[in-house]
Amino acid sequence: MYNFKNDYTEGAHPNILQKLIETNLSQQNGYGEDEYSIEAKKIIKQHIQNEKASIYFVSGGTQTNLLIISALLQLHEAVISAQTGHIYAHETGAIEALGHRIITIESMDGKITPSAIEQVLKAYSMRPHVVKPKLVYISNSTEIGTLYSKSELADLYAFCLQHSLYLFMDGARLGHALTAGNNDLTLADIAQLTDVFYIGGTKNGALLGEAIVFNNPSLVPDFDYIIKQKGALLAKGRVLGIQFLELFKDNLYFDLAAHANKMAMKITQAMEANGYSFLTYSTTNQLFPILPKSLIQKLKEKYLFLEWKEINEDYSAIRIITSWATNEHIIDEFINDIKQLKVLITKTI
Repeated sequence: MYNFKNDYTEGAHPNILQKLIETNLSQQNGYGEDEYSIEAKKIIKQHIQNEKASIYFVSGGTQTNLLIISALLQLHEAVISAQTGHIYAHETGAIEALGHRIITIESMDGKITPSAIEQVLKAYSMRPHVVKPKLVYISNSTEIGTLYSKSELADLYAFCLQHSLYLFMDGARLGHALTAGNNDLTLADIAQLTDVFYIGGTKNGALLGEAIVFNNPSLVPDFDYIIKQKGALLAKGRVLGIQFLELFKDNLYFDLAAHANKMAMKITQAMEANGYSFLTYSTTNQLFPILPKSLIQKLKEKYLFLEWKEINEDYSAIRIITSWATNEHIIDEFINDIKQLKVLITKTI
């Protein structure tokens, strides 16, 4: 069975594994002070065009979100997130366990707008009887595959600055967002239009690891203390540094994401050619086709994927995710199965 459930079913890109082997016996300083981590940070700073940024490597996305939000907020302050936001929907109450409320916004496309935030600020204006909204959490790409345009992000950041709100971008799938066909953002743009963001490695070819970027280091000058105190500072920080050094060498990070998107777009075109629609419009590696339940049951005999949302008695939306390692022959086989099963199901109706 081929697994379309997520984009981290495979291990790591061979370049990373080879580099880990080559450097295995090289003695290095611990806790991210190794030469590989230092060099990787220099390269990332070049990409974001901000030499003053502070960069930290940690192991996973939930850990990253928890660390950043706990560092930026006081206990009476709250996070604003789309209802689909990862911190709200898939992190087991990690943020709430810190004492911070997550105020959710319903959004059909997974994105947050200034007008929606404005409504939240009005609803939470009865000081000091309600929590204080202080941080806006967004994802790019979003949890349902959509993208922020440069103008949308600029408007959002301008609104946050005007209302003394932090803007934090979850970049678990940032590579896929930046290499999507309709994207007009760059890493440098994101560094200018957010307070903090992270570059996801786990879902784009790394064994594990995310790169946290504080665009203004004075925002949390003691973030290294927070990482250590919360058990996120790896003694063998080289393991993370080596991976990001390889990912940002010769454009590999972007090439891997572009491949995942390309495989997803082949599926999109095939679905549309067979008359199927989508729950959301996505140009990234996350797809949400709406299919007959009878077809879904047949596909489950050969493929693993998530049944995302029931549409009606006969149709449901599923989630399909392609990865940096998805082989094109698998995509072709999947597309052929869609065609053959459609004919079979049509004949039995």
